[in-house]
Formats: sequence, structure tokens, C-alpha cells
Amino acid sequence: MPIMRLPLRLAIAVRYLAGAMMVCVTGSVAVAQTLLPDAPEPQDNKISIAAEPDSGAVSSVAERGERSPKADDPATLTMFPHPEGGTYWISGQANVIFQGRLPFHSPYEGPNSFLGSAEYKTSLLGTLFTAVRPWKSIRYQNDLILNVESSGGRGLSQALGLAGFTNLDVVRNPNLGSKPYLARYQIHQVIGLTNDAIAQASGPFALADLVPARRLEFRVGRMTLPDFFDVNSVGSDSHQQFMNWTVDNNGAWDYAADTRGYTVGGMAEYDDRVWSIRFGIYAMPVVANGIDLDWAFSRAHGNNTEFELRRSFLRGRTGASRILFFDNRAHMGNYREAVQAFLDGEDATPDITKHANFGALKYGVGYNGEQDVTDNLRVFARFSWNDGATESFAYTEVEQTVAAGGDYTGARWHRPEDKAGLTVVTNAIKKDHQNYLANGGLGFILGDGKLSYGRETIVEGYYNWHAWRGLYYAVDVQHINNPGYNNARGPAWVGSVRGHVDF
Repeated sequence: MPIMRLPLRLAIAVRYLAGAMMVCVTGSVAVAQTLLPDAPEPQDNKISIAAEPDSGAVSSVAERGERSPKADDPATLTMFPHPEGGTYWISGQANVIFQGRLPFHSPYEGPNSFLGSAEYKTSLLGTLFTAVRPWKSIRYQNDLILNVESSGGRGLSQALGLAGFTNLDVVRNPNLGSKPYLARYQIHQVIGLTNDAIAQASGPFALADLVPARRLEFRVGRMTLPDFFDVNSVGSDSHQQFMNWTVDNNGAWDYAADTRGYTVGGMAEYDDRVWSIRFGIYAMPVVANGIDLDWAFSRAHGNNTEFELRRSFLRGRTGASRILFFDNRAHMGNYREAVQAFLDGEDATPDITKHANFGALKYGVGYNGEQDVTDNLRVFARFSWNDGATESFAYTEVEQTVAAGGDYTGARWHRPEDKAGLTVVTNAIKKDHQNYLANGGLGFILGDGKLSYGRETIVEGYYNWHAWRGLYYAVDVQHINNPGYNNARGPAWVGSVRGHVDF
């Protein structure tokens, strides 16, 4: 696609998206359904299979199928085969992570500290993926998706005390228990804008093995935003790759989610051969890290927009760059107001929940890039920033993240499905947030009672061993400097052993 034509197509895509989001926000796909043909398309308008452009581009989010059982070779990478392009999908996965921590230097601790004593914990996460594709039209596709999940076990220190916590599987409120719950239920609609079709890997979020090269996609229902935004094939899968929260997602992206990481809303996406743009609007929790969502979108909601360009920096290799913008409105507190009320004697300790206002705004931006370097080596980088004035509300307490790392396959030692990975991530918060914690304030993640500020920096390495079919084992080590941004405590070492099965 010539570069000079990109703005025109982008303008067309934005025009489509503006109308599309009216469908998503109201939760209806009736408009999209009326576009479905009642009879087979005429022969002079039939679908043609287009060759992929030789542009060093990676496939789109739908084609990659991240955060789902691998589809590259179902006979060897899952316990049971999953046929490509079927009318239904049934699969599952189970993930068990055992983590332990050595004692570390800790002259004091607070209610939300990462504890300095030795400790070990185990988390368990199981998901059943189901979906049905009512018809096999390539140009007009529809998936009905339903996932059931169970999350049990605990995180180290009850998942408190670290901005970049060490296990993404941990639910931040262990009192919720392991009772199964509906994780995702979605309607996924594809509307093709061309008769040229390209291949995609079937998965639980998109069953078709062929999709139009240019298309609109809509999703309405319950979902988790990292399924579709801020995806990175090197650092987004805590079940096969890194485990740290601020490695697998951009730490300063305070995306709309309940305690378990899910929300309700809708998104629209325009996909072209080498670029995509997507927009979503979602419900925010009623309180920080709350399990209940605020259904009044007029007063509380999260907007997310991402542009993705699948171009390589190296000739003959694959790569992608993504830029994400978000803004949240909710009943959120202000760090500066909470500290001032404490200094004025109004509050015994800084308490941000006493200074919350409806319609409070939090906004930020993120970058996410990946690049193949050799046949076996891939690298990635992330950067994110948010304004830091209002409280961290849904994900974690980070206002700036910088991360870089990579992975290397085991093909050189005849283990092509094995991977070794290494990354470093450094997180920060702004002055108002620092003052709040230093004066004894508590966030939903952090609170040592006082603070000697330093950036929280984490180095993580893993080796993921493919044992047989869909069975994997991994060892992982994380070194945390200045846990909870406190250079008076630490450093801490956390070791992990992971077992994972796709079936």
C-alpha cells in the first residue's frame, strides 16, 4: 500500500468507526445483522484469496490469537486438535504458578507492604473457552463467545506492596474465592469491505480461518481489554512468557476493569493489510479495585484508542508498533487534595477515598513495539505515562513505565517450542502520589506507612519448556529493586515454577 494513500484510508476508517460505536455503546448488533446477505453472493463478486504483502508486517490481533491456546500446530501444541475454520470452538487451559520469596531488608512495614519475611504462595487459574460461528460467510462473519473461568490461590503478601506485582494470574481480592464465574461473553461481528481474503489462525475469539483483507470488526459484551489493546507477541502472555504485571501490560495504562480484570462495553476496529485502528468504551468500577461496575456510562467510563502499524525496522523481518491513548472518568480521588486535608488537620491520615469526585478525569498514553531480529530472537519495548493527579483506580499504582526485553527460541538446541526470555522494567509515580504514600496514605496496592522514594525496577527471566503436546513447564526469577518505590526496603528476589496445559 503506498504511503501517500494512508491518510485517505485512515479518514475512511475513522468515519466508519464513528458510526460503529453507536452500535457498540447501545449494546446492539441489530444494525450489523441487517447487512448480512440473504443469498449467496453472485459469481462475479466472489471472494478471492489474496497473497500477503511482502512488507515485513506481522499479522493483525485477530490473526495472532494472543492470550488463547496456540493455533500454529494444534496436533502438537494442544492436548486435542482444534480444526481450522470450524463452526464451533471448545478448548480450555489451566495455569498453576508456585512463587516463593527470600527474606529481604525491611526496617519497617505498613498495611499494604510487600512483606520482608520468607513466604510462598500458589495461584490456580482455569478457563473454558467456547464459541459458535452461525454461518461460514467470509465477508460477513459472526462469532458468539462465552468463557467460564475459575481463579484460586493467593499471591505473595496478598498481592500487595509492589506496583509491578510478580504474578498476573492473582486476583487482587482473595476473598472472592475460586467459585467459577463468567469471564467473557461477546458478540463479534465482521463486515468485509473487500472481496480479497487473507488467512488468520482460528482461535476462541475469532473462529474463521479466512477474513477480508479490509474489514470492520465489532465486539459487544464482557471482555478484558488486554485481549485486544496493548497486545505484544513477545510480552503479553503470562501463561507462556513473563509473569510480571508491568511487563505483560503497560503499567501506566489504568484500563477499565473490575477486580478480576474484566469489564463490559463495546469496541470497533478497522483492519487493513498493514495497519489497524481500534476504539472501545467500557464501564469503570464503582470504587478503586472494586468488583462492581458503574453502569451509568454518562458519569463513569473508560475510552481507549489504539493505532497499530505492522511494519518492520529490519528488511526481511516482521515488526509492529502500537500507540495507545486512554481516558477514564469515574468517582476518583485527588492525591494533592488528600495530602492537603491531612496537613490542615482535617484527616488523621491521608485518605484519598474522602476526596473523590464524580467525573474525575485520568488520562494517559502508551507505546508498544516488537521486532524480529533473527529467526530465533525477538525483542520488544513498552512505554506509558499518565497524568498522576487522580488516584490509581483499576490496574496498578504506576504513572510511568519503561520496559524492554526479548525472547529466544530453543531451535538451536533442537527444542523449537521452548523459549527463554529476559526483560527489565522500571516504574515511577509523580510527586503528589509520592507525598501521599510518604505521609502514610494507602492506595489499593501500596502503603508502607512512610516512603523514601526510588523508582521500582524489576528484572525478570524465564525458561519455558514444552513437555508434550499442550503441556508446558517454566521456571522464572524476578529481582525487585525498591519494592513499592521504597528504597529503604529491599531488594527482593522472587522465584517461580509454572505448569500450563492447553486442551
